[in-house]
Amino acid sequence: MSEALNLFDSAASQTVELANRLSDVDPQADLWEIADGLLAGAVHYWLYTRQPCGDPRCEQCAAISTAEERLAVLLKDLEAYARDSDYFHAPTDVNVGRA
Repeated sequence: MSEALNLFDSAASQTVELANRLSDVDPQADLWEIADGLLAGAVHYWLYTRQPCGDPRCEQCAAISTAEERLAVLLKDLEAYARDSDYFHAPTDVNVGRA
């Protein structure tokens, strides 16, 4: 397994562990508030790491050279992570067939 994949998996699992710790500290906490806070922090960090270098000819920064382009990349990544999640489909979804 590559070092980058290990780092990705580690960051993702540590985020889930943080959410679990926060909810354990306050069992009455709103889980959606915890999740929204973690997501907001992740988005802020993601945007921070995707700042273009300032060279208008930089090929590496071409896809993220404007705020709108960065947002498009972020939304594409977010959709992929959501669809890959074990929790994307829930048995209680209203569009799940029932026999």
